Amino acid sequence: MSYDTLAGRTAVVTGAASGMGEATARLLASHGVRVALVARRAERLAELAATIESAGGQALPVAADVTDASSVDAAAERVHTTYGPVDLVVNAAGVMLPNPVTDGRSDEWQRMLDTNVAGALRVIRAFTPDLIATAEAGRTADLVNISSIGAHIAFPGYAVYGATKAALTYLSQSLRTELGPRDVRVTNIEPGLTDTELGDHIDNAELSGQLDGMFDALTGLAADDIADLVAYTTSRARHVNLRQAIVLPTRQA
Repeated sequence: MSYDTLAGRTAVVTGAASGMGEATARLLASHGVRVALVARRAERLAELAATIESAGGQALPVAADVTDASSVDAAAERVHTTYGPVDLVVNAAGVMLPNPVTDGRSDEWQRMLDTNVAGALRVIRAFTPDLIATAEAGRTADLVNISSIGAHIAFPGYAVYGATKAALTYLSQSLRTELGPRDVRVTNIEPGLTDTELGDHIDNAELSGQLDGMFDALTGLAADDIADLVAYTTSRARHVNLRQAIVLPTRQA
C-alpha cells in the first residue's frame, strides 16, 4: 500500500530501540518521514539511525528515559533544535512484567505505571503543543498510543499490566474530546499477541511458558504488522480519525 501522504512529516517514536517502536520508525522513515528515535538504549538507536540513513531516510537518535521528566524534556529540546516542531507522535514505549498481584511485586507495578502511563503522559505533554500548532496551520497532526488487548481482556497474572493499558486506552479516549475539536487526531491501537521483546522481561517461568505456548498455538503478529497499521492510520485524509483499532492474530479469539 502507498503511504505517499506521509512524506515530509516529522515524527517522534518512543520505544524505538526494539519491537513495535523500531518497526514503526523504520516504516515511517521509508516513506519520507523525518523520525526522532527515542528510547533508553543509545547504541541500539545509533544502529537504527544508521540503517535508516543508509536506505535514504532521515533519523535522529535521542537517548531518553520516559520515566524521567527531565530526560523527556531534554529529548524534546533536542528534537526541536534539530527538526523543529513535530506533527506525528507515536507512544510505543512500554513494559510488561506479569506476576500474580498476591506476589506483591511493587517494584514491577511502579515500573509499569511509570513507563506505560506516566511515561506516555510526559511525552504527550512535551509534544502536544506542536500537534496543536500543526493543526492550526491546516496540516495533519497525529498522536498514536500503543495500548494492548489486555486493556479489555483479563489474563491471570497480568492484572497490573492490563490496568496500565486500560488507563492508556481511556486516556486516548479522553484526549480525543480535548484535541479532536482542535483537529488533532488521537488513535489508540490495541495489539493482541505480538512478537516483541516484552516477553523477554518476564521473570515468572510459568507465565513465560504460557506465553511461548500461545505463540505456538496462535501464530502471533509481527511488530511490522503494527507498524503497517500506524502508517495506514496516519496517512489518511486529515479529517478522518481512525480512533480505535484492535488488531489480533486470526487465531486469537
